[in-house]
Amino acid sequence: MLKEQMVVKNSTGLHARPVTTLVKLAGRYKSNIELIYNDKTIKMKSMMGLLGAGVKGGSTVEIVCDGEDEQAAMDEIRELFATGFGE
Repeated sequence: MLKEQMVVKNSTGLHARPVTTLVKLAGRYKSNIELIYNDKTIKMKSMMGLLGAGVKGGSTVEIVCDGEDEQAAMDEIRELFATGFGE
């Protein structure tokens, strides 16, 4: 199991476009991937769950990856957060 805190760098937070990117990314991996924000744990394969979390720009979230391809998943998620989802 890997856990890592990440900052949402894009000013608009996790809105439809970045959430769609995260859900598609999570769907490519067998690992269980979750995002923790404000004491809520959301499965990263859930579009509605992520949108409903209301993650704002500048917020810190925790990503948890658990499974056979957890390292590859965490590396790709880290890159997305680091680049601000291309925004």
